[in-house]
Amino acid sequence: MNPQRQVFEYAVLQVVPRVERGERFNAAVVLYCRQLDYLAIRAELDVSRLRSLDPAADPEPIRQALEASAQACARAREAGRTARGQHFRWLTAPRSTVIQPGPVHTGLTADPVAEHERLMRLLVRPVGEVKGGPDGVR
Repeated sequence: MNPQRQVFEYAVLQVVPRVERGERFNAAVVLYCRQLDYLAIRAELDVSRLRSLDPAADPEPIRQALEASAQACARAREAGRTARGQHFRWLTAPRSTVIQPGPVHTGLTADPVAEHERLMRLLVRPVGEVKGGPDGVR
């Protein structure tokens, strides 16, 4: 028997190395499912993509910003269900920095961990690349 699927929300975090140019690439997926008590961010900074948009870009501050987002998710998981939703809204709020969230989308899932991995493969990783592993920034 299949477990009942629940509504989840997600947004892609994009790296915009030079805000004035508006060029961007996907680097992370934030996924939130209130009913299944899931909030996490998975991020993979592709330095070659970064350098193709800005050869002088320093990847370390961007990596640190993505890691800070992952840590915010971890704190929200410890704080409880209400905090998870608030943190998801904070992480997906528009801002004008090097890391910018895309629009929030919804879907249905019985397994948010597997769904998160599927979205990483579909939206962040180069076509044909396969990676796995726990939450965090690579």
